[in-house]
Amino acid sequence: MFSRKSSKFLTYFVTVITLGSAGFYFIGGDEWSLIDSFYMTIITMTTVGFGEVHPLDDMGRLWTSFVIIFGVSGFLYMIAEFGAELLEFSVYKENKKKRKIRKMKNHYIVCGYGRMGAVIAKELHDKGYPLVIVELDQYKVDKITELGYQSILGDATIEKTLEEAGIHQASGIVVCLNNDPDNLFVTLTARSLNHEAFLVSRCAQISNMPKLKQAGANKVVNPYTAGGHRMAELLISPELEDTVSLSFHQDFVDLAIDEISLNNVDKLHGIQIKDSNIREDYNLIIVGLINGDGSYEINPNPDTTLNEHHTLMLMGQKEKLDLYKESFRKQ
Repeated sequence: MFSRKSSKFLTYFVTVITLGSAGFYFIGGDEWSLIDSFYMTIITMTTVGFGEVHPLDDMGRLWTSFVIIFGVSGFLYMIAEFGAELLEFSVYKENKKKRKIRKMKNHYIVCGYGRMGAVIAKELHDKGYPLVIVELDQYKVDKITELGYQSILGDATIEKTLEEAGIHQASGIVVCLNNDPDNLFVTLTARSLNHEAFLVSRCAQISNMPKLKQAGANKVVNPYTAGGHRMAELLISPELEDTVSLSFHQDFVDLAIDEISLNNVDKLHGIQIKDSNIREDYNLIIVGLINGDGSYEINPNPDTTLNEHHTLMLMGQKEKLDLYKESFRKQ
């Protein structure tokens, strides 16, 4: 870990202690034991200010001066050397991490490790996708390292920082900083550095969505709008377990996927899927069925008999889904 220079200085330090202890032992006479001599050398070198172990004559004071000149200065220099070595080792570790990141290809870059960035990073990590997080806060970077994620300590608005994150080889970039101006700037910079990567950006103001898309974002997400719509749906329709909205060319089609618990939907209990008339009456597709034990079926068999423990995963136009949910409240 330490250089040859530091090893040589450590040898010098041990030599000074040995010679200093020997000097006090022989100069002091019968009153001075080896422990007394060693202790006197140490407290002299470290300048702790303790008094003399035994009274010193003129020769003893001259020897103490020798220990101070060669010991204290050497001791302080050694501390500085070890500090420099530790700093160099820290820089070496950081450079090693950056070299590893530069070798990554087809990875994902997450700019910002706030609440949204943390969720995105965990999702990518849990699914086994390689990722690099760019974060300016040292405390958050330490936390990221503890979780085992790759990270770059730096400002995502600076081009060099994105290059250190391997942006030229990235296949996807998500920008979720604290404010729209920063997100806009990083989006523009990221797109100029990588024309092919899929780029998703966060925005706080709906009015900024067109600007972010114009800057190069493939998709723009407003967490407040998405979360607000979802909470409103769950509030209005208690039978919903979960809901996801999918908008494609907003004026053309607005799809959604809803998870609907059948616990209180008595009219479907004991009915086979093919006899539920969900598709015929509402043009909705049952894409999945979650059983009471947590297992699920994708595209379930039409002969499956529904019961109160089932949860339906329905896909279709949001308007049709709303009409179907409305029918529950008319029972």
